[in-house]
Amino acid sequence: MSQLNQIGLDPKSSALLSEKLNQLLANYQIFYINTRGFHWNIKGEKFFELHAKFEELYNDHFIKIDEIAERILTLGQTPLHSYQDYLAHASIEAAKDISNGNECVQSILDSYGIILPIQRELLDLSGDTGDEGTNALMSDYIREQEKLVWMYTAFLSN
Repeated sequence: MSQLNQIGLDPKSSALLSEKLNQLLANYQIFYINTRGFHWNIKGEKFFELHAKFEELYNDHFIKIDEIAERILTLGQTPLHSYQDYLAHASIEAAKDISNGNECVQSILDSYGIILPIQRELLDLSGDTGDEGTNALMSDYIREQEKLVWMYTAFLSN
């Protein structure tokens, strides 16, 4: 029988989960930076509505980034913590000089298209390894973000 880590999980499974969580962390960091830029640079008729919505979103990302990093630490691993690492491990592209509301919202939807599959993979992995902490976190994120995808998609269909 293999030795369990400090929270009673298999160390190899925890390392695999942490690797995938670090990929998620890197994507959230880029998503956060992009959303912050949208908040600062948004222009046009929907300025007030989107400016506030983007602030809500980047504040939510800020919390999720901390939760993901702390989950990696709880699993006994080290979270990525440099922008160089985030850029190397993220699939979300850095957005630059976007001030059009529809383009910002489309970028947000594209980012969720990257993040949601990673979270679903983590949900499956954590379920298979009995990691209820990661499983609950991913389940909460997915439920919340599916609704946001619906809302942002509705916004673009006007």
